[in-house]
Amino acid sequence: MGLSRRGVLFGGLGVAAAGTAVPAGQHIAWGQKSFVREGYSPDYPEPPIGEDSWMNWSGIHKATPTSIPMPTTETELSELVAASPVRIRPKGSGHSFSGLVPSEGMIVDLSRLSGLLNYDPATGLATFGAGTTLFQAGGKLDELGRAFPNLPDIVDQTLAGSFSTGTHGTGLTLTALHDYIQAFRLVTANGDMLDVSADTQPDLFAAGKVSLGALGIITQYTLRTVPAFNLHRVVKAERIEDVLENAETTAEQYRNFEFFYLPGTGIAATLTHDLHEGPVTGVGPSEDDETLEGLKTLRDQFGWWPWLRRKIAQSALPSGVIEDVSDASLELLATTRPIKFNEMEYHLPRDQGIAALRQVIAKMDRRKDAFFPMEVRFIAPDSAWLSPFNDGPRISIAIHAAVDEPYEYFFSEFEPIFRAHGGRPHWGKLHSLGRAEFSALYPDYERFLELRRGLDPDGKFLNPHLATLFGERFDA
Repeated sequence: MGLSRRGVLFGGLGVAAAGTAVPAGQHIAWGQKSFVREGYSPDYPEPPIGEDSWMNWSGIHKATPTSIPMPTTETELSELVAASPVRIRPKGSGHSFSGLVPSEGMIVDLSRLSGLLNYDPATGLATFGAGTTLFQAGGKLDELGRAFPNLPDIVDQTLAGSFSTGTHGTGLTLTALHDYIQAFRLVTANGDMLDVSADTQPDLFAAGKVSLGALGIITQYTLRTVPAFNLHRVVKAERIEDVLENAETTAEQYRNFEFFYLPGTGIAATLTHDLHEGPVTGVGPSEDDETLEGLKTLRDQFGWWPWLRRKIAQSALPSGVIEDVSDASLELLATTRPIKFNEMEYHLPRDQGIAALRQVIAKMDRRKDAFFPMEVRFIAPDSAWLSPFNDGPRISIAIHAAVDEPYEYFFSEFEPIFRAHGGRPHWGKLHSLGRAEFSALYPDYERFLELRRGLDPDGKFLNPHLATLFGERFDA
């Protein structure tokens, strides 16, 4: 949106003088406040001699596994799994905020099991190695004149990581990414390789599309694709009340609709996409990082007085249409996120989503330290056993905190709101739920656990986080 540090400081001069009416002590105390959370470190853990180290993208999960092998073939992976005397977890690009990967046993890097393995022009089905990133797969499909029907706004994740956690984009008629899966190959705990589809093993297929990496290690996916398409994107800055009032109608009107609320400002950025025919304008460099830095400066300088902060934001931020572009779907649906954060995201029944969002916004606006935008998206239903969307369309609400700032308040202040409105957490993001809660939320949850125990009776693919989710005892 182009809100820079300079824009915040100079755009707000007209109202900043009002700050003189507030006792100076409040401003001084706020200016001396540190927002860095206790114990924050961006460094990898120091491993014991002969072992390795790992951490996720944001650094809140770290581990010192015995090794991080990078198999180059499925046979090599199969033999590695069969012979392993320690527990194993697969890793992708590390974009999960929940503890799905950490292991003091072995962490297997799938990045060399990547690339396009097969493409059938008659059906449009494409087979990729599971370690391929969404960006890499999207680029290869574009070369073939094909595309994924939809994408999330971050495409650094591997196919296995994104599918296994229920990653999604936005659009009332568009399903989450795992719904594109037509078949996959699974390496089980004893090293067997199973080719799985809805025709060959329907239960395993329904369970494996969103599996948390708990059934085994998936090595390749055969995916449904569509002819490549272009999109027209319009970004607007609008009053949040207007956005909330019209959100349902807007979601029905456009192919893709999402919005970001900027805490403490009363302003949201709405993004709409529709199919586009004809020449494209292309898209310029993103200003998201500049805007985020501006919002942080606004918090740092004026968070001590919410009224003043809001006035400055509304003075400095643009209004109305701020971007109107067209380009290939891969270029417009995906964005870069170099500024790191931690995130909680819950998926709420469509008829509960906006009511819950109003409560979340009100509570977030009362937090003087919050500045990171919250994201709201709309997702169509599918049938995977552990898909958060398998019981109908849902509205997803994601809240964020800067990577070096506290996020623990997500659990005490916001998770109760999400849960009270029937929310299901994103499998790859922060939550505090365990087996009892998930059994109540998912009709097929106990079936999934039974299937998992049959495939992995000794818990070779368990780690502490999964043991909590599954109600299993975990002895390292």
